Amino acid sequence: MSYDRVTSDLLSQQLLLNIARARHHQPIHFTAVSNIAATFDFRFNAGAGPAMTGSSGGMLVPTIGGSVAENPTITIVPIEGEEFTKRLLTPIKESMLTLLIEQGADVDLVLRLIAGEFRSPKQKGSHEVVYHNRPNDPKDYAYFRRIVLHLSSIQDRNALYIEPLRFEQHWDFPLTQFTPETLATVGKDYDVVLTPDGRHYRLSKIVSGRVVMSNYDPKTLSNNEKMRLNEWAEVSPDNELIVDIRKEYTGGDFPIEGNFHLRSLANVIDFIGKSMTEEPEFQVAPDARTPKTTENPTKTLEIIESEDYPDDTDIAIKLNGLYYAVGPEHGYQWNREAFTLLHQMFQMTVTELPRAGIPSLTIAK
Repeated sequence: MSYDRVTSDLLSQQLLLNIARARHHQPIHFTAVSNIAATFDFRFNAGAGPAMTGSSGGMLVPTIGGSVAENPTITIVPIEGEEFTKRLLTPIKESMLTLLIEQGADVDLVLRLIAGEFRSPKQKGSHEVVYHNRPNDPKDYAYFRRIVLHLSSIQDRNALYIEPLRFEQHWDFPLTQFTPETLATVGKDYDVVLTPDGRHYRLSKIVSGRVVMSNYDPKTLSNNEKMRLNEWAEVSPDNELIVDIRKEYTGGDFPIEGNFHLRSLANVIDFIGKSMTEEPEFQVAPDARTPKTTENPTKTLEIIESEDYPDDTDIAIKLNGLYYAVGPEHGYQWNREAFTLLHQMFQMTVTELPRAGIPSLTIAK
């Protein structure tokens, strides 16, 4: 249990340290504990010996003793090369974002932390509009915040869906292309029926497509609508999440159509570091069409910087003579939730360690 606590605290300290490095424009760097091998030696001995009674006689005195020895060997591997690229520089995929939200995280917290921008699709005779999640672009940043606040209000009313599109896809083939053996093989994976004209076989299969965030249940859409939405989503890379908020459903008075472009973990850390002083976030009021939301803090994740060790904190680190810690709060622990989310994101990028070709440090205690 002690190793478990120490390993968890070390990761938290590394995250804080790298946020502080980003605040000072220093390169980020992580190490990972790839292995802990501990041997425990328990010894017990008992016996009896004569007591020092002099000439008064003799008696036996029992002697009991024990010892416990612990010998841990901890292997630490620096995250670099391909490992660094995969875990820190590769943009976060839609599947990771949806998994975090499905675990109960606030959608506005997740998107403020992970999404770098919102892209509104091209309209007839116009270009794609991009709203950056950067405080140094005040107009874009304010509109981005209003979008995620509105999505949060839909989530508060239990009307936000984040699900993959499941639709039936089919293909028609001439009868001449199929033999009885081919039909038997294909029939294991596809539904096979004869078309009304009697000259083709129709192969169909339920396909799980891309994820869509919506204010309606995607299951209620027609098969053609699902396929159309999926074709739109398939044009985007897997680090983009499609959003389709329609007028006729909950929250539809502020319709939203577009996609969120997701950051890498390194970008998230850089965003938090810069928001401390260089690009401070500012308060944004909800859109007039958005009902009151439960939480709308100014900062996505407040990290405090002080000359003295901060009060009311579990973990703090020191860099360049200053202490850094997660900002304390009363009531709903937004900052702790945001930091926990960051911790989970780092854990979700774990791959196999160690790998050949990367130097590792083994500490035997």
